[in-house]
Amino acid sequence: MNSSTTKSGLTFDIQPSDQRRTPQERAALLDNPGFGNVFTDHMVTIRYTEGKGWYDARVEPYAPLSFDPASANLHYAQEIFEGLKAYRHPDGTIACFRPEANAARMNRSARRMAMPELDEELFTGAIEALLGQDADWVPSQEDSSLYLRPFMFATDVGLGVNHPSRSYMFVLIASPSGPYFSGGIKPVSVWLSEDYTRAAPGGTGEAKFAGNYAASFVAQAQALEQGCDQVVWLDGVEHRWVEEMGGMNLFFVFGSGDGARLRTPALTGTLLPGVTRDSLLTLAPEFGIPVEEGRISTDEWRSAAESGELTEVFACGTAAVITPVGYVKSSHGEFRIGDGTPGPVTMRLREELVGIQYGSRPDTHGWIRDMV
Repeated sequence: MNSSTTKSGLTFDIQPSDQRRTPQERAALLDNPGFGNVFTDHMVTIRYTEGKGWYDARVEPYAPLSFDPASANLHYAQEIFEGLKAYRHPDGTIACFRPEANAARMNRSARRMAMPELDEELFTGAIEALLGQDADWVPSQEDSSLYLRPFMFATDVGLGVNHPSRSYMFVLIASPSGPYFSGGIKPVSVWLSEDYTRAAPGGTGEAKFAGNYAASFVAQAQALEQGCDQVVWLDGVEHRWVEEMGGMNLFFVFGSGDGARLRTPALTGTLLPGVTRDSLLTLAPEFGIPVEEGRISTDEWRSAAESGELTEVFACGTAAVITPVGYVKSSHGEFRIGDGTPGPVTMRLREELVGIQYGSRPDTHGWIRDMV
């Protein structure tokens, strides 16, 4: 057994797997991994107990978790998670994009769900410890990366609901992944959900909370029934203000050429503050594209698209990066965005962001953190 100590002061016990996949097996899996279907040889686990703090940090073989049937996470859904990626750069180093932003967002989610916070250095130290064992799983193919999924859940045993859990487990797993949407960079079609609400003021919308996603599946199924790829959520009060696409933030491009400008729904506490969204708010003005955080109604979306004032729409998030939206459908009809193909603003921002992430374009903001 080996060990490594993070800047947080917690030491990780390293327990290498004796069942690592061979180079040949790994190469076969990396050839076409899909998204979230293949997992590396190891995982990280860290335990927490009230009054003791975080302890028992391990890098151990990837395996099923074992916990009591009366564990609080199974009954009361105290579970949060994050998503970020590790990229193989041209010089052979492995880097993450803004991991400290994911650490900060996980802590915001933890506060909302009455869960313990995780020190940023412990969060990034867990990633470094896992990559120290599974670096060979980071793909080198274009548009591929190692998707990292840190998550935390309650482990108290008992069915009482008079207080939050007093014990938790943090886990980090990794999955080599290709593009989130199959078929390359092609516009998706979306369904405006008028029957279901993702979040309401004062709720859990801005937390990356597992229950938000469980509640979204029925609306996503409705979107698929309507022949659409994704659902778009509207506000929970008036049901007319656009908020998110599935689990991704939305941007609207008005005008074109030198007159192009962006608008994205403002963070009101009911939608997720995406790391990709925040990065685009910085990048777009550097290209001379002003950005407004505001509101857009379903009526304005339709009328601006039909008049040609609205030229592009795209969604953004860690998993799918930037995905163009080509068609919109609702119970009131459907309409197309532009000519239904990826627009120049969408593609320019995507190329810049991906270039920074993969190390082919300069990182002028200090967003890239070398991990191995």
